[in-house]
Amino acid sequence: MKRKIEFWRTRGTTLVFSVIILSLSIFPGILVTHAVADDAMDARHLADKARLTLETFMQAPETQAFRNLVVNARGVFIAPQILRGAFVVGGSGGSGVYLVRDMRTNSWAGPAFYTLGGVSFGFQIGGEASEVVFLAMTERGVNALLKSGVKLGADVGVAVGPVGLGADASTANLSVDILTFSRSKGLYGGISLAGSVVYVRDDWNTAYYGLNVVPSDILVSKTVSNRHALGLLNLVARATALGGQDVKVPETKSPESRAQESNPSLERDAPVQVEDIDIKK
Repeated sequence: MKRKIEFWRTRGTTLVFSVIILSLSIFPGILVTHAVADDAMDARHLADKARLTLETFMQAPETQAFRNLVVNARGVFIAPQILRGAFVVGGSGGSGVYLVRDMRTNSWAGPAFYTLGGVSFGFQIGGEASEVVFLAMTERGVNALLKSGVKLGADVGVAVGPVGLGADASTANLSVDILTFSRSKGLYGGISLAGSVVYVRDDWNTAYYGLNVVPSDILVSKTVSNRHALGLLNLVARATALGGQDVKVPETKSPESRAQESNPSLERDAPVQVEDIDIKK
């Protein structure tokens, strides 16, 4: 009888350990799958917010100079929310998306996902959160942002773009690599991006496109695309085509509705093509 008890104890212990080992082999995969799904959803929400930010910059009276300058931009970086003291590398900062123009075909690719850290908030506004858009005006500026860990003002030239009623685009330093624009509490300007560091968000790029990709795959080679980005790509295309004119944004569904209806799966066959734009001067 004693031997039988010991036998079943041994078998029971073996069974428990087998279950534990099996669980450890299964659950990590489940956890990883959930993490990737969460990253994909976060990336989609960021892209939707970036579109809303660009819409605002393209319609505000104070950003006439921005609308004139974006025509010649080779790349556009949009950070919908930069927070003072946010938990990112370097202190204050947030996440952003980057889109790049093919100067041969005048088409746009992206977005690639990044984190912007070490942002200095200006005392003249003192806001806790800001929206930031910067324009890569040179090839050097475009290429610098394809790398992770680039320091603005050190690794690449950066200057604040002209803003405000009556601001003239001709006053901008057109030889600089990147021009920056910001908005906080409805006011434009007030954030210095010199010294800020831009990091690639590999996890979000992978989750959004379904493959391990780097920014050059997304923005230069254009080996991947996602239909969810069509709205943002179309808006950037309209903005750079219309220039100084206000962008008239058509009535669209909410970002949440678009996110539910759009297909999050990867479109690997060809880069997304933006729709034709009818420009009425």
